[in-house]
Amino acid sequence: MLNTSARLLRVLTLLESRRDWSGAQLAERLEVSQRTVRNDIARLRALGYPVAAAPGVAGGYRLGSGAALPPLLLDDDEAVAVAVSLRSSAGGGVSGIEETSVRALVKLEQVLPSRLRRRVNALQVYTVAVPTTGPTVDPHLLAVIAAACRDHEVLTIDYRKHDGTESTRSVEPFRLVHLGRRWYLVAWDRDRHAWRTFRVDRLVPKHSGGPHFTPREPPAEDIAAYVMRSVRSAPMKYEAKVTVHAPAAVIAERVPRDIAIEPIDDSSCLVHARSNTIEMLALYLGLLDADFSVDEPLELVSQLEKLAGRFARALKPDLIEQ
Repeated sequence: MLNTSARLLRVLTLLESRRDWSGAQLAERLEVSQRTVRNDIARLRALGYPVAAAPGVAGGYRLGSGAALPPLLLDDDEAVAVAVSLRSSAGGGVSGIEETSVRALVKLEQVLPSRLRRRVNALQVYTVAVPTTGPTVDPHLLAVIAAACRDHEVLTIDYRKHDGTESTRSVEPFRLVHLGRRWYLVAWDRDRHAWRTFRVDRLVPKHSGGPHFTPREPPAEDIAAYVMRSVRSAPMKYEAKVTVHAPAAVIAERVPRDIAIEPIDDSSCLVHARSNTIEMLALYLGLLDADFSVDEPLELVSQLEKLAGRFARALKPDLIEQ
C-alpha cells in the first residue's frame, strides 16, 4: 500500500486522467477504503486543489480548474524537458503560441537552479531548429478536441476535404497526432461507420459537450503509424507513372516506402509517384538522381519542359530575354 504522500500524488494523477471518478473506482485503484479516499480528497482541498464532489449513485469526484493551484514539483530532468519544450514550441504548428511560451519560460527559468539553467542554455545555444511552414492550428481548438477525447464526448464538426468539398460529420474522437507539420484527429465517423483521419486545420467544431460514447477498439496499436499510412494512402491530385533507368533496388533506397516500384529489367524500373501539385511532382522526380521518361500524365511533361528551359537559361544567362 502507498504511503499518504505517494497516494495523494496518485489520486491527483487519476483525477487528471479523466473527468469523473466515483469513490468506489478510486478506492479500487488505490487499494484502500472509500473512507480513506474521502480523507485524501479533504487533504488535497486543504492544499488548494479544487476537487468537486457530487453525492448519490451517479456522483463522484472531479478536479476543477482552480484560480491558484499550488506550484508543480519537477525533478531536474523534468524541469529541463519542460524548458526545452517551451523553447522549441514555436515550430510546433500551433498558432499564437510563441509569445505564451516565452512568458511561461521566463517564469520557469526564474525558479530554476543555476545548474539547470546552464543545461537548458547549452541545449538552446548548440541546437538548431529548422523552421516549419504550412497551416497552423489554434491551441484552443486542440484543447477542445483533446478534452472530447478524454471525456469520450461526441464532436460535431464541419470538415473541408483536400478537394475543397465540405461536409458536417458526427465523430467519436480518439487521439490527436502531430505528424511533421500537421495535426491530425483519429476518430470514428458515426455517419460512415468507419475510422477516419481528419486534418485538424481543416475542421471546425460546431459545438462541444455532446453526448458520451463508449470507446471502441482502436484501429491499430500504433496510432502514429496508422496516421502515417492514412496520410500516404490519401488521394492526390496528380499520379505519375515514370520509367526510371536505374535498378529497382537502387531507386527503392531513394524514395519513401509507400512509393510503388515495379522492376522492368536489371537496369530499369517503373515508379508510381503522387502529389497534389505538378510542380512538386517534377522536382521530386529530379531528386531520384537517375534518367527517366514520363509515361503519364501530360501535365508533368509540360512542367518538365518548363523546368528544362529555366535550368538552361540559368546556365547561359545570355539566353534570357530582356
